[in-house]
Amino acid sequence: MQDFRNKVAVVTGGAGGIGKALVKALLDDGAKVVIADVEEGAMDAAVAECSGEGREVSAFKVDVRKPESVEALADFVYAQHGACHLLFNNAGVAAPSANIWETTPNDWAWIYSVNVMGVAHGIQSFVPRMIAGGEEGYVINTTSGDGGISSLPYQSVYASSKAAVCAMTECLASQLESENTRLRASLFYPSGGVLVTGLWNPERNRPEELTREKPGAPPPDIEAFKEAMKAAGAEMQFQDLDELARFTLDGVREQRFVIMKNLDEAAETLRRRSERYGRAELPIVFEEIPQM
Repeated sequence: MQDFRNKVAVVTGGAGGIGKALVKALLDDGAKVVIADVEEGAMDAAVAECSGEGREVSAFKVDVRKPESVEALADFVYAQHGACHLLFNNAGVAAPSANIWETTPNDWAWIYSVNVMGVAHGIQSFVPRMIAGGEEGYVINTTSGDGGISSLPYQSVYASSKAAVCAMTECLASQLESENTRLRASLFYPSGGVLVTGLWNPERNRPEELTREKPGAPPPDIEAFKEAMKAAGAEMQFQDLDELARFTLDGVREQRFVIMKNLDEAAETLRRRSERYGRAELPIVFEEIPQM
């Protein structure tokens, strides 16, 4: 898919961060975009910010944890536009850092319901309709190097959820090709540097019924992180989200299965991990883990 003009795109988690950057990039390229998000206020603000002459953007409140909510989103998109050509399963949340034995059932229930089941629900509600439409289409699932490439030990819940997204997307892409559909799928790895997104405030959307059963580590603080890196003499590189979104759309045009900046570094990490597996060793080496 080279030309996004008049193509219909759906972006979950589209009200902020990487999602909103993707929305803006898609609109710049002439796509019709539906912002899907659980935060209604932020979603309305994003529509107002992204609207303009010649731009077609709308919003639909969705809770990707719930299949009926994602199905309602698909109903809305097809009622409004009659098609979906680009599906960005981008919504994601994170849990507090902790040893696995210090995590709680609700940590796992919440993260997996959004990060894993949210992607599955998106595929289940949209892909059959996209196949039936007979048009060229793309499914882009947001994963993370934390889990997709190598896992941060104290982010076991988040990392394992993103590893699941990788496995799911590999299977999806293979199935779409083997079934001779006109759809393709990609893994999008947010990358290129430190990303200032909603994951730095992970508890803001946590449902009351999935509240953590016991106190945990305080949520990450981007400003404290900056100060700690400065004190350590570490040079921080921040990734511009708008540039990352444009990079992602280029990856779709080029039909890359893996859309990731600095892919050669990730490949080297995977090579070293593979060698450790081959020696029956633990693939995680603490000395190689970025201190975040």
